[in-house]
Amino acid sequence: MASTWISYNDLAWTEDWLADPAGYEHEVMVYVDLIKRTAADPPSTLLHLGSGAGGYDVFFKRHFIVTGVDLSVGMLNKARKAHPDIEYIEGDMRTIRLNRQFDAVAIPDSIDYMASQEDLQQAIQTAVMHLKTGGVLLVVAKTEEIFQNNNFAYAGEKDGIHMTLLENNYINPFRPNTYEATFVYLIRQQGELTIHTDHQVLGLFSQAMWDEVFKNAGMTMQKTNLEGIYDPYVLNGGAYPLIVFVGQKV
Repeated sequence: MASTWISYNDLAWTEDWLADPAGYEHEVMVYVDLIKRTAADPPSTLLHLGSGAGGYDVFFKRHFIVTGVDLSVGMLNKARKAHPDIEYIEGDMRTIRLNRQFDAVAIPDSIDYMASQEDLQQAIQTAVMHLKTGGVLLVVAKTEEIFQNNNFAYAGEKDGIHMTLLENNYINPFRPNTYEATFVYLIRQQGELTIHTDHQVLGLFSQAMWDEVFKNAGMTMQKTNLEGIYDPYVLNGGAYPLIVFVGQKV
């Protein structure tokens, strides 16, 4: 089933105002280096789960033959237009079965959409199922121990359109193992303002739960801290640390 979030469908076009793919290069190269150093043999194929609009694939495809999977039609349309050389497939990372295996599987920007431990377990099992023996799984995540409430602001202007996006991340104490992401878009086209909102409930799990999920999937993962990626957009001196989990299928 396709996603209904307007951020990734009706408002997918706003990516061109709010995100510059060039800004992903440093981050993606961290992932590429970890994949290559962890792999048993030089990897050539990559399955990118939750590939979005294809911003990361600008750099992934310089090193791998990339196959992308995403649930949002709006994002897939943008990705296919940007990268006609990449195969993009509409699918849910919890359930998709491609009946082929890859040298690496990466989930660099979308594992939070697994909003329960069961969803998370299914997604990781899908990833491992699509890995060759000796292949590498890379997952970028947040853990409950290091995550905090935050506010972000993004802005861009071109072609007579001015855009501001405010994002609020909030840990709701009444909804364990989750956090809420609320988006407010202020879009001015030829001076006329429209306001759009989107609200998502996302997964937030303890380190122990991550360890359990990986163990159940047969993976032993190492972790690397990744800080500073979103610092330019975080308001009031907040922090947005990420953890990169990486391991080899044996």
